[in-house]
Amino acid sequence: MSTVSGDKTVPEPPAFPGRRWLLPSAVIHEFDPSAVRPGRRPRRTARDWIVDFSCFLLAVLIGVIAADALGDNPHVSHTAATLDQLLGALACAAVWLRRRWPLGLALATIPLGVLSDTAGGACLIAVFTLAVHRPFRYVAWVAGLNIAAVPLTFQLRPDADLPYLVSVVLTVILVAAVVGWGLLVRAKRQLMFSLRDRARRAETEARLRAEQAQRLAREAIAREMHDVLAHRLTLLSVHAGALEFRPDAPQEEVARAAGVIRESAHEALQDLREIIGVLRAADDDTGRPQPTLAALDALVAESREAGMKVILDTRVAEPAAVPASVGRTAYRIAQESLTNARKHAPGTEVTVTVVGGPGEGLVVTVRNRAPEGEVPHVPGSGQGLIGLTERATLAGGRLEYGAETDGAFGVRAWLPWG
Repeated sequence: MSTVSGDKTVPEPPAFPGRRWLLPSAVIHEFDPSAVRPGRRPRRTARDWIVDFSCFLLAVLIGVIAADALGDNPHVSHTAATLDQLLGALACAAVWLRRRWPLGLALATIPLGVLSDTAGGACLIAVFTLAVHRPFRYVAWVAGLNIAAVPLTFQLRPDADLPYLVSVVLTVILVAAVVGWGLLVRAKRQLMFSLRDRARRAETEARLRAEQAQRLAREAIAREMHDVLAHRLTLLSVHAGALEFRPDAPQEEVARAAGVIRESAHEALQDLREIIGVLRAADDDTGRPQPTLAALDALVAESREAGMKVILDTRVAEPAAVPASVGRTAYRIAQESLTNARKHAPGTEVTVTVVGGPGEGLVVTVRNRAPEGEVPHVPGSGQGLIGLTERATLAGGRLEYGAETDGAFGVRAWLPWG
């Protein structure tokens, strides 16, 4: 399985890299279907071979113990004991087929269990395998048939040491315990599969939310840039129209109008470079003045009126020389960071620091202390920070955020100012 991000296809990392041999092949196939070629069964892992060999040895050991008991049983003839051992050997050999045909093997061992005491171990392993690999409806029918055949088995070959009723009850309890063990193993595997599916869905949803947040951030930036460009191009058009309709204007007015046109065109081109590749949203939006770095004082004052404890430290060499696009981005970063602090760390002190100058860039840092007590979870957490990162990147800068060693949370952005 692979994921698509933008124009690139990113392959999903393999499940359980480097330790597949520790897991059953059925689990690996469920987690990573691409590891099995179409039309082929999953190959046994090292763990599968160890478990299968152990099951075979257990079936043989139970068969040997049963064969030894048959020699001392006066109710069983020599010919019957020999036939019993042959059927038991066949059942033990069939244990190697338990992964390929669990239902068929479990059904085939029912008559073998009735006719052969030495096949008892293979019968129990077949029932256990069926409980692990097949739904409960199959297990219930096969286990019911096995339990129903127990009284017939001890009628044909009574136990030499135990009474008939005790033998039947003990065997039924043993079959029920094996079935319960198999169902427990299957339930744990199903839980593991469901948790894996839930994690995959959560990762997919988080990726989709991140992509949506990036798209919405780009649309918002495009709307803001559209407003600024419309203002500057309108100004350019007005002055160009004045020159067209007044060709006899004084030389000073012509020079001033030409200078305004040149400056407006230069700033418009600068803004246009920033929005290359950004798609504007289809919905219409009314024009509105865009905030710049000068509006940061008003933003902090508004936050203080809302009850926040905000400290503003502005150390900008030439505030008037800050480009409008850079100042607008810095304002939006501070605005979103204050909003996040109000939501996720209410009542804490927030410090907003803005430093920089021409040639070295503008650095915006917003830091708030860890909240006191437990704060309820806010839906959609993290989407605003994704939008800020997109906004800073489109402006030619970078943005970092995260928890600090003392529990505080900080946002730090660097924006170009050249």
